[in-house]
Amino acid sequence: MEYVLRPTLVFGGALVLSWLIAWAVDLVLVRVNARHPETPMWGLLRRVRVPLQALLFVALVRGFFESTKLVKEHQEVVRLWLSLILIAASAWLALRVLAAVVETVTVRYSGVAQDPARIRRVRTQLTLIQRLATAVVTVVAAAAMMLQFDAMKTVGTSMLASAGVLGIVAGIAAQSTLGNLFAGLSIAFGDMVRIGDVVVVDGEWGTVDEITVSYLVVLTWDERRITMPVSYFTSKPFENWSRGGPQMTGTVFLHLDHTTPIAELRARTEEVIRASDHWDGRNWGLVVTDSTPSTIEVRASMTARTADDIWALRCQVREALVTWLQEKHPHALPRVRVAREDASPEEKRI
Repeated sequence: MEYVLRPTLVFGGALVLSWLIAWAVDLVLVRVNARHPETPMWGLLRRVRVPLQALLFVALVRGFFESTKLVKEHQEVVRLWLSLILIAASAWLALRVLAAVVETVTVRYSGVAQDPARIRRVRTQLTLIQRLATAVVTVVAAAAMMLQFDAMKTVGTSMLASAGVLGIVAGIAAQSTLGNLFAGLSIAFGDMVRIGDVVVVDGEWGTVDEITVSYLVVLTWDERRITMPVSYFTSKPFENWSRGGPQMTGTVFLHLDHTTPIAELRARTEEVIRASDHWDGRNWGLVVTDSTPSTIEVRASMTARTADDIWALRCQVREALVTWLQEKHPHALPRVRVAREDASPEEKRI
């Protein structure tokens, strides 16, 4: 009867006590969060209640485990499993605390900073730091759990004895992975590209949707997601339209006939641009940039607040000018001229 009652009391008491402590901690966090609504950290820390309860339960059981008087074989097995669960619960608790701190810093900085570019930079850095720390905690926890087994301790000693050779071999084998890792850190702290930036990569226009320590995801305008290694952005050129500010200058090129009334076309361009909600009011213009034997090249330039606005404004201006030329000056549209060989000089000029 004692071999059943003692383990039941130990496990039951540890369960009740861990629940009470976790409940008390959660209650304190609720009250602190109510007193300090300016920071979300205390509310976010409530997510640690379950891993904290698991950690306290296992720690209490381990502390009073000797009093259960289990059979020696059973004690070894239970002690092993308690050690494994204790390591896993500690890693779980650390990751929850890390996530709460990172999210708090991100929210607080977003509320204070005025520059969207700096906000995206800090968010990118914190995201990569969190993922790197998560990987480190996971690897350390897995290694600690594996070392709880006697066979793995022997293997670990042998690995430490040949760590130099294995390090060289692993470095050569994982050269690409390590390159992406350092490239990810370079992107995070070098402010090369940030989450939310508008980029053009390999002719694809899109927004940076996610950055990890090994790859980067670009969300294109047609909702495709392109996954690329982060080392691409440190070794090849790409366009970052959000660098230095979101405002942009866009152009629209038209190939027209030499008889095009440029003054009227310039006035129509000004009318269309000023009537558009996408124009930011900074600048606009229309000039003839080139001339060929059959056509002239006309460039309309305009400014907008963001990359999305400049794209919409360019499309709007291009459509409005082509429609206006079709209705008012159809002769200004490019055409192929032909003349009879025996035509008079006057007829050839028509």
